[in-house]
Amino acid sequence: MAETRLESAAVPAEKLVALQQKYAQDLTQLCTAYAEGKGLPQAKDKRFSGPEWNGFYGFAAALYLLNARYLMQMAESVEADVKTRERVRFATQQWVEAMSPANFLATNPEAQHKLLETKGKSLRSGILNMLGDLSKGKVSQTDESAFEVGRNLAVTPGAVVFENDYFQLIQYTPATPQVHALPLLMVPPCINKYYILDLQPENSLVNFLVGEGHTVFLVSWRNPGQDMAQATWDDYIEHGPIRAMEVVQDITGHKKLNVFGFCVGGTIVSTALAVLAARGKHPAASLTLLTTLLDFRDTGVLDVFIDENQVQFFETTLAGQHGGQVGLMRGVDLGATFSFLRPTDLVWSYVVGNYLKGGTPPAFDLLYWNGDGTNLPGPFYAWYLRHTYLQDELKQPGWLKVCGETLDLGRIEAPVFIYGSMEDHIVPWKAAYASTRLLKGEKTFVLGASGHVAGVINPPAKKKRSYWTLDAKEGKGAKGKKAELPKQAEDWFAAAQEHPGSWWPVWGVWLAGHAGEMQAAPKKPGSKNYPVIEPAPGRYVRQKA
Repeated sequence: MAETRLESAAVPAEKLVALQQKYAQDLTQLCTAYAEGKGLPQAKDKRFSGPEWNGFYGFAAALYLLNARYLMQMAESVEADVKTRERVRFATQQWVEAMSPANFLATNPEAQHKLLETKGKSLRSGILNMLGDLSKGKVSQTDESAFEVGRNLAVTPGAVVFENDYFQLIQYTPATPQVHALPLLMVPPCINKYYILDLQPENSLVNFLVGEGHTVFLVSWRNPGQDMAQATWDDYIEHGPIRAMEVVQDITGHKKLNVFGFCVGGTIVSTALAVLAARGKHPAASLTLLTTLLDFRDTGVLDVFIDENQVQFFETTLAGQHGGQVGLMRGVDLGATFSFLRPTDLVWSYVVGNYLKGGTPPAFDLLYWNGDGTNLPGPFYAWYLRHTYLQDELKQPGWLKVCGETLDLGRIEAPVFIYGSMEDHIVPWKAAYASTRLLKGEKTFVLGASGHVAGVINPPAKKKRSYWTLDAKEGKGAKGKKAELPKQAEDWFAAAQEHPGSWWPVWGVWLAGHAGEMQAAPKKPGSKNYPVIEPAPGRYVRQKA
């Protein structure tokens, strides 16, 4: 079992003196410029870009930015183990961003101007907005009245053809007269609603896939209540993707299917395939993993939350261990954690806009989804934290038993497409690349621009961003076989080429190569054994945490 030790952390004396001297010099220059009426340093921060930030308010902003820079330099100068340094840096960043003068009515001239301009109505609206958010337990990030699941989100036509206590299985209506023979099963993360993959038609990955001639099945996880509080990781694997694969095989009549996992969904479906491999079953014709961790050595900023004490706390309070109780990890708490990974963009900007200025945030489908959280059963959550984030055991052949089987990811027999996002702070792209060393099938890696979600949801029609590939002509080895990918992510990137636009078409070509010949599209969803239960998107995705 991992141990927690209190590490010493300090800024070396020589660095501290140098920082103090530079701070005193910069502070003197700033105060002198303000006292003499000279121009203040131009704030490049968008929080202070408005014309109202001049005079005293401009000085307050400049002083804040100076102090923030000094404090972050102090945090960066701390000498300690890696985890302690990251925690110091994270805590300092949270404090710095919370103390911005933009966050307070008394020091925000834009909010004051709005207050006078509206004769106090903005303040009244802001108080009402705040009271409404207090009742919801979260800061509103979008105009939630603009969206409704099934009306303008998650609208790709389909039907629910199976359900159990863990998920509903959606089969989507073909959009082409002919489809590839082998179906595609999509497993999204259970910590979010599935419709990040099916937002609106123009940015729906599901809609793109049915348009490419695939028979698409998708797992829509149930939002757990107290009746599911006892559910374990094993339960989710056995009754989730393993059961879904069996249903897809029965409905389509094919033993092979293409399998897809996004984020935690990729971790879950890879675990399921490893369990099946231990049972001598290899249903995957291909495996696609988007922003997925299998190697948890580098977990990015989330590592600051995970240590032995924290995991034991969840085991006691949520998983019924150490004499504790069984409960749920609330979706609102998970959502708050992820929002504070980017506090200025996902928390404080809305505090200012919604409360200080009394505005309503604009309608944004991705942020509506971001606020539509899900609960997690305590035993499931605690197991996941301990055996992946804390002890990094999933990648170790023979270390873990799941569903009664000893795991070895290397026994999965399938070609693999792995995607990472360049600016992903949840699954660092180099950590996503590390999966190439664990899986033994022929591997393709693609790197996209932007972050964890925006990098994935990048439809071709938008013509936005870019992506990197190791072109086939440079990835060929002896006898025309595809060469092994470099062991190190840095070496892959050094040899990769950047391309404008979306990575979706590249994946589409790869997936088509593993999806079989074209055949007539099925005339109706489901089968005799699995008749239609209800139209997509189904009931489960509408359940609120």
